[in-house]
Amino acid sequence: MAKSESKSTLKGRSAITGRFKTVEEARRKPNTSVVERVPKPGYGTSK
Repeated sequence: MAKSESKSTLKGRSAITGRFKTVEEARRKPNTSVVERVPKPGYGTSK
């Protein structure tokens, strides 16, 4: 049985500018970055 794929992915984001970063870079700088779950296309709440 195959493992089902997640409907979201982890993304890093700058808390200052809002631009996406790599997750590794966001974890290295926790004071100015956040790591959040972002839904894959087609799985968001807006229609």
